[in-house]
This record gives sequence, structure tokens and C-alpha cells, in this order.
Amino acid sequence: MKERLISEYINRMTLDDVNNFAIKNGIILKEDEVRLIYNHIKSDWRTIVFGNPRGILDDLKNKLDNTSYQKIETLYIYFKNRYL
Repeated sequence: MKERLISEYINRMTLDDVNNFAIKNGIILKEDEVRLIYNHIKSDWRTIVFGNPRGILDDLKNKLDNTSYQKIETLYIYFKNRYL
């Protein structure tokens, strides 16, 4: 049930949703960074939510501004722990 709800949300998610969430959490992303994160979420959400996302995070670390990456990783850990 939880997986289906997440899947439905991901299917409806837009680039603006990603950007607005980032802004709400103090992260300013360039358009290509928003697109990169959006594409990872769309294609790898099961790994991000239920698996080990280290490879995804490493890819983001190499492609994002260091400050933005640190904030994203901190948010990921916060939400992962919150919804375990």
C-alpha cells in the first residue's frame, strides 16, 4: 500500500515540485540541477526510498554545488529516519 501511494505521487510530480521543495528547504538549484534530481527521483525512487541510495547520492555529489549537496543529503537522512 505504501509503495503504491509513493508511486502515484512520483507519477504526478513535476520539476516545479522539486524546485519548490528545494526552495522551501533553503536550497537554490539551477535548472539543470533541478532536472538532474527530478530524473533521479523519477527513475530511482524505489532505491531512494527502500534501498541503498549511496550510488545516487555519489552521482549528485559530483554534479551539484557542495552546499546544495550537503543540504540535500541532510534532508534525505532526516526524512529517511522520520519515516522508517
